[in-house]
Amino acid sequence: MLSRHLGRSGLTVSRLGLGTLTWGLEVDEEGARDQVSAFTAAGGTLIDTARGYGEGAAETILGRVLAGGVVARDEVVIVSKAGIRRGPGGRVVDVSRRALLRDLDESLARLGTDHLDVWLAHTWSDDVPLAETLGALEYAVSSGRARYVGISNYSGWQTARAFSVLESARIPLVANEIEHSLLHRDAEHEVLPAAQALGFGVLSWAPLGRGILTGKYRGGIPPQSRAASRVFPRFLDRYLDERAVAITEAVITAARGLDVPPAQVALAWARDTPGVSSVIVGARTVTQLQAALGSESLDLPGPVRDALDDVSA
Repeated sequence: MLSRHLGRSGLTVSRLGLGTLTWGLEVDEEGARDQVSAFTAAGGTLIDTARGYGEGAAETILGRVLAGGVVARDEVVIVSKAGIRRGPGGRVVDVSRRALLRDLDESLARLGTDHLDVWLAHTWSDDVPLAETLGALEYAVSSGRARYVGISNYSGWQTARAFSVLESARIPLVANEIEHSLLHRDAEHEVLPAAQALGFGVLSWAPLGRGILTGKYRGGIPPQSRAASRVFPRFLDRYLDERAVAITEAVITAARGLDVPPAQVALAWARDTPGVSSVIVGARTVTQLQAALGSESLDLPGPVRDALDDVSA
């Protein structure tokens, strides 16, 4: 698998990352071990997780997999995020210094490591001064708990502010992890141009349009799909519309012409968007992951990419 620098930093990551959103919920430890084995055997290095994934379950499972010797710790790039947890009333956002550093120490314990390769503030909050949030990231680097830091789900102007604050502290912001796919192209208005101008990398989550671009929802909602899952209610609601149908049909048409699965077309398109360092794929099974890994050998012809750009614009 080919690698890319994360922005203009010296850190290289595989251009396909392994996501762990469903670990501990829909993927057990054995399944996770099989995924890590297949992913690293294919040359993958970037594994993305978060304190909020399964309320720590994803990190715990990843820590056990690494401790089991499937792959050496220094052969993977672990990205984790902090600042979101689940409370009695639903999602709780707390990106205060106290909460972030508590989350960081707990993440390190669950993962069984003394440092994260990349640590991200999981989301923006109007309730906490940005300088306080970024001060926690700065401290994580200076204390050796994180090698690199960044943000997640920040808009263009929020990213620019964060970049400037960290730059003044001589701590580079190396990444913004955001949603980006043929169905969700908002990042192309500000975040991706900012990435190219300022030199940070973009990690794209949901590059398959939350699974819709695989084509599996063309005939309705399969009972074992994420749209039918009680774990992720309403995860796909906003994308199950006529626009999504048109884009999915275009992806399927392109896939037929190239004789590859639709998922590989969607991944190759997202992967090669200027400014993107890596696309993060979450799979429930090794079979799904293997299909995604096949996108590594696919380079979309210019006319195909142009047609997909047009239909999804």
